[in-house]
Amino acid sequence: MSDVKGTPDGRPLAVVTGGSRGIGRATCVELARVGYFVVVNYKRREDEAEATLESMRALGAQGEILGLDVGDRAAAFAKLEALQDRLGPVAVLVNNAGVTADGLFPMMSGDAWDKVMRTTLDGFFNVTRPLLKGMMKRRQGSIVNVASVSALVGNRGQVNYSAAKAGLVGATRSLAAEVARLGIRVNAVAPGLIETDMTAKVPRDQLKQLIPMNRVGAPEEVARVIRFLCSDDASYVTGQVLGVTGGMV
Repeated sequence: MSDVKGTPDGRPLAVVTGGSRGIGRATCVELARVGYFVVVNYKRREDEAEATLESMRALGAQGEILGLDVGDRAAAFAKLEALQDRLGPVAVLVNNAGVTADGLFPMMSGDAWDKVMRTTLDGFFNVTRPLLKGMMKRRQGSIVNVASVSALVGNRGQVNYSAAKAGLVGATRSLAAEVARLGIRVNAVAPGLIETDMTAKVPRDQLKQLIPMNRVGAPEEVARVIRFLCSDDASYVTGQVLGVTGGMV
């Protein structure tokens, strides 16, 4: 490999956390389609991350996978610094990694609370903090955080998840205010009920009753909104939360 810093084909660099499945995979493919060299982050399922990469390559795009638990601060800082040393500064960051550990709050364990917070909120800090420096030096960049409709409307059995995603919304708005003058935009999407592993076990008729459009959304529909927020078409959009909910809110 060349010692010259930069992506192999000279494309701008994007990092997508939780990129192996669902909304993350769709986002990786969408960003690859419009010209990014995409780093597909995964925690455990290397095979799924490789499948995402193959979908990108089918479009004639390049990218690579990055095994990393975003909740591990030391590992995140080290691996993302090394990534930038090799490939250059990141143009786009999509903080998509998230987990659920549902249960009614009076019976919720500390581990269930910590697990969700660690991935969503600590993960936001652990990934964004090291990658933001390169954006600040270039005075350019776009960060999109994947929140949830649960951050906007309370959901029984998801106090931990709702709190974490609401915290991500607050972080989005505050960071946007800090870095707007540096040419960096920070936005969030708040997906509703989307066809992912998280909704796979819920009966579709039950879900449809909650959605004015009377259907569950596709990951690609969220990915296209993320792509818009990363693009020059959204050059005057920052500190915003866009719902992709089929009309739920």
